[in-house]
Order: sequence, then structure tokens, then C-alpha cells
Amino acid sequence: PPLKLDEVEVKFDDVGRLTFEGTEVRFVGPLFHGIEYSRVGWVFATIIEYGGEKLLHTSDLNGPIIEDYAQWIIREKPDILILDGPMTYMLGYTLNLINFQRTLENALEIVEKAECKLIIYDHHLPREPKFYERTKTVWEKARKLGIQIYTASELLGKKPAVLRSLKK
Repeated sequence: PPLKLDEVEVKFDDVGRLTFEGTEVRFVGPLFHGIEYSRVGWVFATIIEYGGEKLLHTSDLNGPIIEDYAQWIIREKPDILILDGPMTYMLGYTLNLINFQRTLENALEIVEKAECKLIIYDHHLPREPKFYERTKTVWEKARKLGIQIYTASELLGKKPAVLRSLKK
């Protein structure tokens, strides 16, 4: 049931589509939270379309690690993609090198084929100081193709928090 708070009405939708005042919001999922059959649970991606523009927020796909999810993102062709990126801070622990390589290959394919104007590469990614170095091929490919790519902090004109305290 909807929740009403004064003039605000909140509707809950597990999977579906909401349309209001020229804006369409779609929820896609459930999707694996990271690797196939992850015990961590499930997530929903969000797609917002308005005025001929499309934003896709991948939620918590960890890369994406899963190739089918990369292909889905490519088919959606978002103008703006909020991509959560790999957990580089967990390399060698919950993220092995094979799955890390999958995330890089999938991200590169998304960069090459999805026709994004802007990629916000964030969430898991900027949690350890070597994230640029570890995902360098993705940043370089996007810039070479003329795609704007930033962390959320950079988009706001700030340095990622994990890099602010590093000595020069």
C-alpha cells in the first residue's frame, strides 16, 4: 500500500514501471548482488527516462561481474550511467583476480558499446587509494572515446575522500 506523508505519496514497487509528469521510472531485478548466486542477496537497478534522456543506476552489481548484466546495460544505452564498479579494496579476499578481470572486461565493453555520455564510476570503487591504478584501462578507454567519466566526488568538484588524506 502507498504511504502518505502530508503532500508526499510514496509507492512501493518490487519490479515495474512508474510514469508521472513525463518521467518514467523502471525497476529492474532482482539482480545478483555481485557474483552469480551470491549469498549477500539481491538488488534492483533503476532506470529513469525524461525528455529523451536515460539514466541507469546499476545499484550494487559489483562491477558488474556478470557478463549478462553488462550486455543488458549495453542494450539499454543510457546517456548517464551510474556504475558501482569492482570492490578493489576486497581483492584477494571476497573478490578474486578472475572475477576482478571479469569486471574490467565488462566495464570496458560497456564503455565501448553502450554509447554513454557520462559515466559516474563510484560506490565500491573509491574505497581504497589504488582504485584508479587498478581500473586504469576503463578510465583511459572512456576518455579516449570522449566519454566523461568521474567518481561522484569529482562530479561535485571534490577529490575522492580516500585520496584526500594521502601525502604528496
